[in-house]
Amino acid sequence: MTTANTPDIVIAGAGIGGLTTALALHARGIDSIVLEVAADIRPLGVGINIQPAAIAELTGLGLGEALAATGIATREHRYLDHSGTMLWAEPRGIAAGHRHPQYSIHRGELQTLLLTAVRDRLGSGAVRTGIRVRDFAHIGGGVRVHAADEVAGAEVAYDAEVLIGADGLHSAVRSRLHPDQTPLRAAGVSMWRGLTELDGFLDGRTMILANDELATRLIAYPISARHAARGKALLNWVCLVAAPGQERSADSGRNRPGRLDEVLPHFAHWDFGWLDVPRVLAGGGRILHYQMVDRDPLESWGDGRVTLLGDAAHPMYPIGANGASQAILDAAVLAAELAHGDDVTAALGRYEEARRPATTAITLANRRMDGAERAIVGRSDEDKTSALSSITESYQRTVEQARPATRA
Repeated sequence: MTTANTPDIVIAGAGIGGLTTALALHARGIDSIVLEVAADIRPLGVGINIQPAAIAELTGLGLGEALAATGIATREHRYLDHSGTMLWAEPRGIAAGHRHPQYSIHRGELQTLLLTAVRDRLGSGAVRTGIRVRDFAHIGGGVRVHAADEVAGAEVAYDAEVLIGADGLHSAVRSRLHPDQTPLRAAGVSMWRGLTELDGFLDGRTMILANDELATRLIAYPISARHAARGKALLNWVCLVAAPGQERSADSGRNRPGRLDEVLPHFAHWDFGWLDVPRVLAGGGRILHYQMVDRDPLESWGDGRVTLLGDAAHPMYPIGANGASQAILDAAVLAAELAHGDDVTAALGRYEEARRPATTAITLANRRMDGAERAIVGRSDEDKTSALSSITESYQRTVEQARPATRA
């Protein structure tokens, strides 16, 4: 085994949270390296949304123009029934009075954008691939990170001041910190996701959220500025179907290949007139299938010079479209606290004090919103409209109250 002296911070995981952390630390004069288990970081996944507060942080890191060139600045959410009748609408992003947009964007393109910025600013060796973080130990004045170089087939250790576990839903760092951690908690909802190119989609900046009388749901929105420039829409779609019996048994594999014949029967009767839903699903090419899961919030995240960030700290339902945004806000607060210049463990404590209650509130709000959206089945259109307005207003209050004030 070889041991390397590293920059100040080791970050486990080169996802959106880990890469944003590296950029936020660099902006405050703190060096880091990122250890990523994948040997090759490719632009995988489908669409996600990044909320205005997180876009403000990314813009502050100099990524505003790149985001605008890649994503779609979502203007409106429309809530529909399965026939396409609009029940209610709410403005989003700048249209809702925020200083920054809400961007709908391909997850892989956002990750690639962040990866390029990290390598440009921190150097080509700042992200080390094929490295699986397995364990850590506190040593005098720092932490030793034990890892496996899966390319070279060798054990390696990294000595640093801090270890940040940003290694996702199945975090090795979290497992080491919390060996008796709560298991994955399934919502009892199966999700299928895909991308379909269309000639257009409404005004090109609208997200739809539709629901039928069985609580089957469709979320769809365009995610590509490049497609829009060609007069097309790259539509990200998510199908949510109740799956009784999954509440107690969450599949440990979050994503797996999905099949059209699994999801299509649930939407065979959906036709909005302006959008043939079965045809959209059939044109989606590769489909991903996974259960909607989270974990019960932790009472603490870190220990000493080790902490957690993003999905490793607070996996949440995608209802509310806040998972990636909260990881970005984690990164901003963590960098600000570490840059304050006092004791490292005190800085990590303040980071957790700021972010753990906030993300716990949003995790629980996502659960409530999922249940509330399913509960509107069978109501009149007027009652559905009133319920949807109440649900979204309550959720937005929770998110705004949880927004951090980062240290200057």
